[in-house]
Amino acid sequence: MNISYKWLKEYVDFDLTPQETADALTSTGLEVDALEEVQAIKGGLKGLFVGKVLTCEAHPNSDHLHITTVDLGKGEPQQIVCGAPNVAAGQKVIVADLGCVLYDGDKEFVIKKSKLRGVESLGMICAEDEIGVGTDHAGIMVLPEEAVVGTPAAEYFHLESDWLIDIDITANRADALSHYGVARDLYAWLVQRGYQTSLHRPDCSKFVVDNEDLPIDVEIENHEACKRYACVSITDCEVKESPKWLQEKLTTVGLRPINNIVDITNYILMAYGQPMHCFDADMVTGHKIVVRTQPEGTKFVTLDGEEHILGEHDLSICNAEEPMCIAGIFGGKGSGTYETTRNVVLESAYFHPTWIRKSARRHGLSTDSSFRFERGVDPNGTIYALKQAAILCKELAGGKVSMQIKDVYPEPLPNFPVRLNYEYCDRLIGKRLGGETIKSIATSLEMKIEGEDANGLDLVVPAYRVDVQRPCDVVEDILRIYGYNNVEIPTQLKSSLTVPDEHDKEHRLINIVSEQLVGCGFNEILNNSMSKSSYYDHDELNAYRWANTVKVMNPLSADLGVMRQSLVFGGLESLARNINRKRSNLKFFEVGNAYHYDPEKDDHDNSIVAYTQESHLALWITGKRVEGSWAHPDEDTSFYELKAYVENILRRVGVAGGMVVSSQSENNLFSEALVLKNRGGKVLCEYGKLTKKVCHTCGVEKDVYYADINWTAVMKAIKKNKVEFKELSKYPAVSRDLALLIDSNVEFAQIEQIARQSEKKLLKEVDLFDVYQGKNLPAGKKSYAVNFILEDEERTLNDKQIDAIMQKIIKNLTNKLGAELR
Repeated sequence: MNISYKWLKEYVDFDLTPQETADALTSTGLEVDALEEVQAIKGGLKGLFVGKVLTCEAHPNSDHLHITTVDLGKGEPQQIVCGAPNVAAGQKVIVADLGCVLYDGDKEFVIKKSKLRGVESLGMICAEDEIGVGTDHAGIMVLPEEAVVGTPAAEYFHLESDWLIDIDITANRADALSHYGVARDLYAWLVQRGYQTSLHRPDCSKFVVDNEDLPIDVEIENHEACKRYACVSITDCEVKESPKWLQEKLTTVGLRPINNIVDITNYILMAYGQPMHCFDADMVTGHKIVVRTQPEGTKFVTLDGEEHILGEHDLSICNAEEPMCIAGIFGGKGSGTYETTRNVVLESAYFHPTWIRKSARRHGLSTDSSFRFERGVDPNGTIYALKQAAILCKELAGGKVSMQIKDVYPEPLPNFPVRLNYEYCDRLIGKRLGGETIKSIATSLEMKIEGEDANGLDLVVPAYRVDVQRPCDVVEDILRIYGYNNVEIPTQLKSSLTVPDEHDKEHRLINIVSEQLVGCGFNEILNNSMSKSSYYDHDELNAYRWANTVKVMNPLSADLGVMRQSLVFGGLESLARNINRKRSNLKFFEVGNAYHYDPEKDDHDNSIVAYTQESHLALWITGKRVEGSWAHPDEDTSFYELKAYVENILRRVGVAGGMVVSSQSENNLFSEALVLKNRGGKVLCEYGKLTKKVCHTCGVEKDVYYADINWTAVMKAIKKNKVEFKELSKYPAVSRDLALLIDSNVEFAQIEQIARQSEKKLLKEVDLFDVYQGKNLPAGKKSYAVNFILEDEERTLNDKQIDAIMQKIIKNLTNKLGAELR
């Protein structure tokens, strides 16, 4: 938000420097991002002085040049060669001294010592246009006799620079989106610090209805979207260039002057924060304005020539036949004000912020008006702004007010009643301000005190303060005017000690696993929890149905239309971005939430019960595991590499092998995968190779191995785990291998499960170290080489015990799986 320092002084009396003003505004919460000097004339007339021509003689080598001596009030007169036809002895003139910089548009030139036709010249006597104070170039600028020699030109012309204050307005401070709005805060700050000041703005006494020649009727059909609409007609206007003072105000704050009528509406916007629109009265067919929505599919062309499709969610300002404007956002082509316009209709309204925000996003339009309407303008400032605009139209365009103001305001918006207790205020601030200070600040911020007792105040907050509706909001307002820096830091620190809970444990384990993965060459990624609707709306994935998707009610775009059910697509997008930039060997991991909606649990009385959120840890690997090494041949990533990472993670957080059951995954996200479940059947992890179709969805053409660890389920699985330390066994472990011939559909998980059921105490590990399928084996068979580790922590195992255990395992494998020893 650009604020003019000089413009600000029109509404509040103060003598602070621009920098002091910026510091004061920042302390009130209106953070100043930049402070920049704006010169009324480029260069600020530096190096230009009032001089007196003492002598003037014809140049011996020219028929139009003159040799003059000029007194600049600094000692010896200077010789200057001048080509102006009107130069003469005795004149008071403006002289550019040596070193002065003059400007011609974007070009600049420095006045240097020079020779003109052989005669030395030590300066330049200037015309109006050469220094920017006028447009005349017929001759040099001749000043009145009373001009004092040696006076700097900037002082003589009373030239004052303005300062542009760039304020970062937070989204909740709609009231500060104008010069008068900023002036209100500065006024409160000045009052609190004892400055003699006052807050004021022009009154409306000059507003007079001249005739009733152009009455305009107003009808509001949609009262939800439009709470108030007012208009007035102005006839016999001369649309022309705005006066210099108005153009300077607008250009200072970054607006381009267009014509006097449009500039007036922009002036009102920047001055008082009320967006306005001016219609050519000839476009108001039937002399009636109707505020309504449009049938779905209505085509509308805006002032910039772009066509938009309007619908029932777009509020329009219409004449008796067709829309003229998208309410609060953009005017229509042909309905604006042009040089041929003679009669105009000025609009001032209050539109519902949500309606304007949704329409602006839907059509990709963002204007100064929509920016303010979206945040909430002052509903009670509508008529004031309309009258001020009408007064300026009479003064600057010679128009006549040709109707009584038509103001349709069926349900006035109320102010906000707030009860503020002194004790609550002191407790929230951390310092006792006292009742008088609180009342002084509240009243200086235009809050009305309706009642008062020993405990606090009954306040009425004006409707334009949409961000102040609760006691804590009032305290925030009081504190920012009082000054955050005026609240002393206490010498004592009062704190409450907390006992670590499950969330602390979860956070600690996440950090441990993240460090473990980084040590294995992974990079952590972070993707948006909102995802593309297209990933889920086809119901091709059996694990992620469209019906179970959490939809975003007001999405910014289709790319952010739903909450993600899985982290897989965000990771694939990250892979695609890196692969497209020649980074093909990748290992990513992400910790984030996945969201699920169960329509069967939908409860009208408790709508949140149908929604769940779980934390997940996801891994992606693709490309080469080893590439370009002199010590190792190139090797692709594989399922087994991913399996090792997953098992190491689970082992590190305390999920032992006996706690999980492994089986083939039926999730068609994968072409082949395993699923790990706890004994209760809850999925802890799925990992495997993604299908090519899923990879292609995100633009990845390479094989990708993906693991999805349900971190929430893992944390529940280890919740009751107790970490115990014990000595390493003194007794040796025994290793036995079996070569088993089994059916091709038998999985290693089944072998491991049967082995552990056969011997629960002494069997420590079961590992698969070789798989063979091919010739010399019967059809439909495969060979597994399995290693078994047996250990007794209290004594050395003997051959008899070992053989008994192995025979039991072999017997159970034979009976249950039809296994044969090779």
